[in-house]
Amino acid sequence: MARAIVYTEFGSPDVLHEMEVPDPIALSGEAVVRIEAAGVNPIDAKLRAAKRPSPPIEEPRGVGFDGAGVIEALAEDVDGFVVGDRVAIRDTRGTYASLLAVPAEHLVLLPDAVTAAEGAGIGIPAGTAYQSLKSLDVQAGDVLLVHGGSGSVGQAVVQFAVAWGATVVATASPARHDLLRELGAIPVAYGDGLIDRVREAAPEGVTVVLDCAGTDEAIEASLALVADRERIATIVRGPDAASFGIRAFSGGAPQPLTEQELAWRAEALQATVDLLAAGDFTIELGPELPLAEAAQAHELVESGAASGKIVLIP
Repeated sequence: MARAIVYTEFGSPDVLHEMEVPDPIALSGEAVVRIEAAGVNPIDAKLRAAKRPSPPIEEPRGVGFDGAGVIEALAEDVDGFVVGDRVAIRDTRGTYASLLAVPAEHLVLLPDAVTAAEGAGIGIPAGTAYQSLKSLDVQAGDVLLVHGGSGSVGQAVVQFAVAWGATVVATASPARHDLLRELGAIPVAYGDGLIDRVREAAPEGVTVVLDCAGTDEAIEASLALVADRERIATIVRGPDAASFGIRAFSGGAPQPLTEQELAWRAEALQATVDLLAAGDFTIELGPELPLAEAAQAHELVESGAASGKIVLIP
């Protein structure tokens, strides 16, 4: 029997519990992956707490969308993979588990240079960052302001934008400024005087903004610094975006992802793995916890008490 973290009602982290489930079978187009690491994301906790729209719970619901592991079985119609391949998983519910059946199109081969923990930390952060930057048409020559640049999504935003030739200014607490410099960004502290500090850091002016923080200060600064509202977006304040005249992406968007956005998210996984293997991308890893401690992992995510990507190990 496989093991999985599930919940049968919405609520606090305490609703998460481990249960035995039948070993999955690879149906058409699928691979069964033995999970070696599962990435913990804020959206996992928001769905568990019913802070994002979710259908009624009619049976135990799996948790997590990102992971990495080794293929144990394949459907006959799956090409491009073999049993024993190391893979990263994206956009597949239930990665907090020991075994999971995954659509093969949601898998990317992991080279030996990329650890399972790193592979498990890619999907949602990199997908959100890549999709948002593509939607904003960030290019070489742009001056990008990232609010919340030291979080997992913010770090991915910084690294993609720098790789594409943009100048990046990123907000964070002073304790995180050295990290942002290492990633190629110009760090600025949030708080009183933010607009002036950004203007000092980017005297030529900001051309595009991505808000990964969701604070009133971030929105106010964005509106003051960039006149073109089509080049301001939030991944956090979706319900408010229209009232500000700005755009909302990913988990902050009120509408489903478009086909183009889904395609960008798929591109992101491969692009990030390639950059990691080349030593040109960094994933800040946080605590590694046993699978059975998923509730504690959610407490850490919700409190913001841990820096770096939290990973569960089955």
